[in-house]
Amino acid sequence: MMANRSADILFQLVRSLEKSEKRHFKLYIKRSSAKEDLKIVQLFDALDKLQEYDEKILLKKLPFVTKPQLANLKTHLYKQLLASLRLLKTTENTDLQLSELIDNARLLYNKGLKLQSLKILEKAKEIAKANNKFNFLAQLISLEKKIETLHITRSSLEKTQALTEEATEISDHIDRVTKLSNLALLLYRWYVQNGHARNEQDEERIKEFFKNNVPPNARELTDFYEKLYLYQSYCWYAFIRQDFLMYYRYSQKWIDIFDKEPQMIAVETGHYVKGMHNLLNSLFDLRYYNKFKIVLRNFEAYAETAVAKHHDNFRIHTFIYINGAKINQHLMLGTFKEGLSLVPYLDEKLNEYALYIDHHRILVFNYKIANLFFGSGNYERSIDYLQKIIHDHVDLRYDLQCYARLLHLIAHYELGNYEIMESLIKSVYRFMAKMKNLTVVEEEMFRFLRKSFKISPRKFKPELEQFLYNIKHLEKNRFETRSFVYLDIISWLESKVYEKPMSEIIHNKYLKSKKSMFRESAISHA
Repeated sequence: MMANRSADILFQLVRSLEKSEKRHFKLYIKRSSAKEDLKIVQLFDALDKLQEYDEKILLKKLPFVTKPQLANLKTHLYKQLLASLRLLKTTENTDLQLSELIDNARLLYNKGLKLQSLKILEKAKEIAKANNKFNFLAQLISLEKKIETLHITRSSLEKTQALTEEATEISDHIDRVTKLSNLALLLYRWYVQNGHARNEQDEERIKEFFKNNVPPNARELTDFYEKLYLYQSYCWYAFIRQDFLMYYRYSQKWIDIFDKEPQMIAVETGHYVKGMHNLLNSLFDLRYYNKFKIVLRNFEAYAETAVAKHHDNFRIHTFIYINGAKINQHLMLGTFKEGLSLVPYLDEKLNEYALYIDHHRILVFNYKIANLFFGSGNYERSIDYLQKIIHDHVDLRYDLQCYARLLHLIAHYELGNYEIMESLIKSVYRFMAKMKNLTVVEEEMFRFLRKSFKISPRKFKPELEQFLYNIKHLEKNRFETRSFVYLDIISWLESKVYEKPMSEIIHNKYLKSKKSMFRESAISHA
């Protein structure tokens, strides 16, 4: 049986290389290695030609290598590939550049060239300060202090005093950033695990946790990284609690700090891309159509820049977030059928990027695509994508797994598969109750579905109208909005009551909102 391509780390690395990186590796290894090391070039070429990793095929292509020798040869190739990449990429990456300068300073110090070492440390400190790299500053200052402590360098008393003050200041800063980044990470982890707060108990736990961990002087923080992690923490705090206005405000603050220090986009590209994703998400949740369109256009323009294309990781995640936003735009506007044109390309790219995309993203894409098919009336294809989530035994996003089952249930209802509805209702109800995911909206949904089998056609429409009336007022209830974010039950019900396609119902809401925004704009400029 063929091994999974993701099981071999060397194969992953070889497959991830661009043409220029492969060419550089060949030049590097032939220039710097012994003749014996040319075996790893043959191993490299053999791996590069494989579509999937298979050790039996690999050994056939390398008759001079025995199976026991292969492990050592692979380890050697892996190290040499990383060394080649480091050499090629050092000038393109601030962290790699600083690491090289620190290494050079240590080498010079070990050779007894203390003053030369100090000169390199000064240069490195300037780069670290310009790019807010305080963790590197701590290492640089530590080495500088070591040299000043152990040797007579003729440094002035003022310089020595400034060095000790700088060390204290950097230490305090790193402590603040560590606490804030911990807070942001733990809140994000809570969301990935559970989704939004399900009830007041969840809300109180999150509030208490946030209150106990956010710094008391948070409003006074001025450093880039302190503000970055503080705004991230507020973003996740607001998003978990479904306070979408706060979520929007702090997502915007997140991007604002990059606008104020644009050089940091190249330094912290990953954080910038994630910030744009959250800003678009917040605008989607609030249905701020116009600003969503502007931010998406800006994000697409950014995706074409050299910075965005510089690293595979950021290029792939930019692709993911932009295409997720494009689907959200179609879900907002009710243009489901137009949105389906994205699906073949998305399926192809998601398969291509499977090694590099976290499982959470795949779950979200499958759910969004299922919604596009559902909204366009293609319930069979919607079920296909929902089953990918339902049959995926992964310990992530319990909320998404719940709503996938609920949408799956409604899709079967739409298809008229009544013979399986009773068992499906029981199964989905048990799952959602077990996950403590049942809100008033879902309870009403199950109540209606159970009754619907016994209702005569003459009484069916009044029951639909009653169901709509029972949940319509819950749209503004924060613990119920989760249902409407994941599944637009109200638009679905309105499509049944008014006998119009769901796409038309949602698009009309958009047009009505657009007219309202136009009137408000006209009044404000009068």
